[in-house]
Amino acid sequence: MAAGLARLLLLLGLSAGGPAPAGAAKMKVVEEPNAFGVNNPFLPQASRLQAKRDPSPVSGPVHLFRLSGKCFSLVESTYKYEFCPFHNVTQHEQTFRWNAYSGILGIWHEWEIANNTFTGMWMRDGDACRSRSRQSKVELACGKSNRLAHVSEPSTCVYALTFETPLVCHPHALLVYPTLPEALQRQWDQVEQDLADELITPQGHEKLLRTLFEDAGYLKTPEENEPTQLEGGPDSLGFETLENCRKAHKELSKEIKRLKGLLTQHGIPYTRPTETSNLEHLGHETPRAKSPEQLRGDPGLRGSL
Repeated sequence: MAAGLARLLLLLGLSAGGPAPAGAAKMKVVEEPNAFGVNNPFLPQASRLQAKRDPSPVSGPVHLFRLSGKCFSLVESTYKYEFCPFHNVTQHEQTFRWNAYSGILGIWHEWEIANNTFTGMWMRDGDACRSRSRQSKVELACGKSNRLAHVSEPSTCVYALTFETPLVCHPHALLVYPTLPEALQRQWDQVEQDLADELITPQGHEKLLRTLFEDAGYLKTPEENEPTQLEGGPDSLGFETLENCRKAHKELSKEIKRLKGLLTQHGIPYTRPTETSNLEHLGHETPRAKSPEQLRGDPGLRGSL
């Protein structure tokens, strides 16, 4: 009983002791916004996604230029897809994970053309996916309003999008010929005439048309088209960028230094492997100079007697 009363008096004395000393630090509780894995709206877009390059110039049917600068989104399953015509395609994971994925599925690159018609928009050079870059093909379909209607991934790292818009409902809305300047139209007329006169082959006809579309800025030249996959496949030792190569080299050097330190710590000697010739790799011994013939029973010591 007496002990309990003493504790009570001690607590009362501490509470009546007045404010804390001036040197005592005060704790401040700061509440920060939590995005719960969804893209943090308090961060600028540039801080979240880094594009490898700038989009190609706006090209194609003039009546589609009004779509430039706008974006259209679609949520499927746990992902939000965003299509910005003549700019890029992005994907954002809508989950509560702390490291929810956000990435670029392609940057505006070039048109796909077949039978005098714009059949799709290619978005290339997206974020890395194994040994290649993600890319997307956007097909334009007639619709009552501008909306991203469908997204799928028919093959790994390659995405297919369907964008509906009333701007392509007219039968001639996606024809290539009317969009060309007069000079290129005259070239096209001449190419068709040469094909009719059998002065060029169908293969030559396709090649000349491709060159014409490249001059118009609708297609990229072979030099401008980067390979989508590094040689050797996903298990090769290739690196997509020089920065990745330098980073891997730095990590390997650090690991080698750590392993050498462990060997030294435990007193284990280490030496560099001796170089071998190509013949030794193939199982053949390198010829060596023959020593003087040694007689049976001779200990091998030769010298003047």
